[in-house]
Amino acid sequence: MSDAILDRALARERWIVGVCLTLVAALAWLWLWRQSVAMSNNSMDVASMPDMDMGGAMMVSSADAWPYLISAFVMWLLMMIAMMLPSAAPMILLYGGLARGARAQGAVLAPTAIFAVVYLAAWAAFSLAAAIAQWLLVRSGLVSELTLAFGDRRIGGALLIAASLYQMTPFKRTCLESCRSPMSFLMRLWRPSWVGAARLGLAHGLYCLGCCALLMALLFVFGVMNLAWVAALALFVLVEKVLPFGSRLGIFAGVASIGVGAIMMI
Repeated sequence: MSDAILDRALARERWIVGVCLTLVAALAWLWLWRQSVAMSNNSMDVASMPDMDMGGAMMVSSADAWPYLISAFVMWLLMMIAMMLPSAAPMILLYGGLARGARAQGAVLAPTAIFAVVYLAAWAAFSLAAAIAQWLLVRSGLVSELTLAFGDRRIGGALLIAASLYQMTPFKRTCLESCRSPMSFLMRLWRPSWVGAARLGLAHGLYCLGCCALLMALLFVFGVMNLAWVAALALFVLVEKVLPFGSRLGIFAGVASIGVGAIMMI
C-alpha cells in the first residue's frame, strides 16, 4: 500500500512542483504590488520632508545603514524571485522529471527543492550586491530615495546603452543558450546525489546571472519599484529564455535600446 501511494505521489510531482513555483512567484508579485502602492501613497508625504535634497532624494545616514540594507535586500530578493522564477520554471520542472526517473531506477538524488533553492541563492547574492549599490547611490544623491531611479537621465541612458551592447556579446549568447536549452544543460552537467543537485542549481544560477544581471540593473533607470517597468523586464526575460524567437528578440531590443539610451543622454 505504501509503495502504491509513493508511486502516485511521484506521478503527481510535476504538478506539485509547478503549483509551488506558481504560488511562490505569485506571493512575491503580490508583495511587490503592495509595496508599489504604499510607496505611491506615501510619495507626497516624503517629498515634503525637510531633509530632502534638491534632487528629490532623502539622504540616508551611516547610522541607518543596517536597517536600510536589510530592507533593500528583502525588496531585491523578492523582486528577483518574482521576475526570475517564472523563466526558470522549465529548467526546474525538467530537473524534477529527470530526478523522478532516476529515483525510479534506485538512484539517490536531492529533491527538486534543493536545485531551486540553490538557484535562488545565486540571485540572493545578486540582491545583496544590488542593495549595497542602492544604499551607496542613494547616499551619494545619484539615485532618488523617492523613485529609486537615477536623477540624471544621462547616467540612465549610459547604463541602458551598456546593457544593450552587452546583449550582443558572445558571453551573453553563451549564458542565454544554457538557459534556453534545459535538456542540453542538464545532460552536460548532470551529477547524482544532493551535492550534484546543488551544483546544478548553482551552475544554472550563475548562467542566469550572466544572462540577466545587467538587465536587472536597468531597474535603476526608470525606478526600482516602478511596477510597470519591473513587469516589462520580467516579461522580456521570460520571452527571451522560453520562446523560439527569444534570442533574436533580445538582439533587436538591444539595437532599439541603444537609440533610446542615446536620446536620454542627449
